[in-house]
Amino acid sequence: MGSLRILVGLLAASWAGASTAQSAMEEEDLALAYGDKNFVSIATGTRQLIRKAPSTATVITAEDIANVGAKTLTEVLETVPGLHISRNTLQNNYMPTYGMRGILTGTSPHILMLVNGIPRTSVYLGNPDQTFVELPVENIARIEVIRGPGSAVYGADAFAGTINIITKTAEDIDGTSIGVRAGSFNSWDSWFQHGGKIGGLEIASYLKVGSTDGSRRNVRTDLVGNSGPLNNGYESVDAQIDLGYDKFRWRAGYTLRDDVGTGVGIAGALDPIGRVRSERIASDLSWTDENFARDLSLTLQGSYMQLATEVTTPLRIVPGGIFPGFPDGMIGAPDNWERQARLSATSVYSGFVNHRIRFGFGHDQLEIYRTSETKNFTQIPVLTPLPMYSASGDNLFLSPHKRKVSYLYAQDEWNFARDWTLTGGLRHDNYSDFGSTTNPRLALVWEARQDLTAKLMYGTAFRAPSFIEQYATGNPVALGNPALMPEKIKTLEAAVAWQVRHDLLTSLSIFHHEISDIINQSGVTYQNTGKQKGNGGEFEVLWDASNALRLTGHYAYQRNIDQTTRQDAGYAPHHHLYTRADWRVYSDWRLSGQVNYVADRERPAGDTRPQVPDYTSVDLTLRTSPQKRGWDFSGSVFNLFNADIREPTKAASGIVYDLPMPRRTFWLQARYSL
Repeated sequence: MGSLRILVGLLAASWAGASTAQSAMEEEDLALAYGDKNFVSIATGTRQLIRKAPSTATVITAEDIANVGAKTLTEVLETVPGLHISRNTLQNNYMPTYGMRGILTGTSPHILMLVNGIPRTSVYLGNPDQTFVELPVENIARIEVIRGPGSAVYGADAFAGTINIITKTAEDIDGTSIGVRAGSFNSWDSWFQHGGKIGGLEIASYLKVGSTDGSRRNVRTDLVGNSGPLNNGYESVDAQIDLGYDKFRWRAGYTLRDDVGTGVGIAGALDPIGRVRSERIASDLSWTDENFARDLSLTLQGSYMQLATEVTTPLRIVPGGIFPGFPDGMIGAPDNWERQARLSATSVYSGFVNHRIRFGFGHDQLEIYRTSETKNFTQIPVLTPLPMYSASGDNLFLSPHKRKVSYLYAQDEWNFARDWTLTGGLRHDNYSDFGSTTNPRLALVWEARQDLTAKLMYGTAFRAPSFIEQYATGNPVALGNPALMPEKIKTLEAAVAWQVRHDLLTSLSIFHHEISDIINQSGVTYQNTGKQKGNGGEFEVLWDASNALRLTGHYAYQRNIDQTTRQDAGYAPHHHLYTRADWRVYSDWRLSGQVNYVADRERPAGDTRPQVPDYTSVDLTLRTSPQKRGWDFSGSVFNLFNADIREPTKAASGIVYDLPMPRRTFWLQARYSL
């Protein structure tokens, strides 16, 4: 809090030297000259200059993605200030874990991930991905990220941050291309992409297939003292289509991950045999009229998503010889099928002088509509070996459940004085299973000079309990609690952006947040226990050193304290330093280098193992500029100096030496545009 007072005082002191800001029209023209990276929509739901947005925001373009040589979404998001991509710290598999500002849990329920504005959260685990599902990036036009609470705009799970993935339209693709890529660990991908028009119909399509054996790095010891390689290979299919006609837009997507390994095993015991299949089907239809009535726009949207997670080869929870009566080990095969339907209406009214009012409402139906499980044990009344059987009743890991959500919200952007904008918003959500929650936001943005913008922001947010946390039964590692309430967070934040020179931009944000009703396991049962407080900040720099060289970087610091133990909450890095250089070597050739330094990851209370080792990774990508017609190429090496990178595990997992990440990795890519 002391840091916040200092920053606010410095911003207020600069008032005396403030000069007249450029007009809104002049600023927008200037920003357009620098490209779409200067605009963001996720902060308020409407497009605006990023420096005026009432949030701390980051925009990643398709050009950024190509420069870093990223193949998957997680590789891109590691470049966002305050965000570290780990691997699952609280469940022992290889699922990506998004830790924002030190808020880090096993299934990433504190990050809301959207695709074209629609949540992709699974109610089963409360996370964006049920299994090891790395999203490809070839069809991503841009990614917008806000750090801090967003429930006043987006509702549940916009807790520590919100990520919106915007896919490519026909205009973005504008042609046809075919790509192939091959790399370490027997990995390969191939894809097809097309974008064009037939009369007034815009058509964009994308299809990608691939597979990998995974890094298969050796785990020194698991829950039962065994050692062996990770089981982290998979096969993938991704398909998307985007059709636009007049005021209508229809999108559909299909994601398949098959033959998915279990990482270090679902209970921390290595399982070289278990395999899972995960399938996601999504579709949405929207209608937008920017001039529905005088000074009023209207958007209507409906979406549907269906997810299925099936065990194709039974999972070995623990191997044979550990528990009496289990010569072949404890074996289970839990399957679940989920569907989500969402309807919403949104309007923006600009008829009041110096006001822009956004309001809307919606209804969601979220359900696990089918589950099944075969296994060779029961926990009722005590752990007992049985022949393989089909579980039912309390022996079943989870029975079908349904959740209905209705919500409404309003937001006003008020330009109450020259160079001052106050954004206030409020959203009310009603849940059929745990009741209602209301979340406000308030943000003051001051354009002190044409080169200096300051922000002061406050907001609250919540994350809803997952169905596993509420309703799990017959599960050897987790039991649900129907009485759970949502977790809550309050965040106060200040930020300043300073255009030092025409070629040098800096920004600083500092924050304080308080979390209550944290959902943790007490024994094996989930409970609302504990509180957490956190402080930190992020400093960013962008410098166009020459016409051929751009340097970017950020430093992020956080410290989160568990209020029960009065010790560090654990797992997340206190220090995260990232730098990148993009250099036009010659004509159409580009060389990009990244350095990622992650340091000071403490263990939580009760875990006496040594601190998680710091690491520095260096990545290089050499590529040609994309061609309208003909070939373009790229080559990448990740973890150039072969650092031994490890992500933390909890003490009870039995993975004493943490999760090993891939060593040095090579990729080559070629694409032909017709």
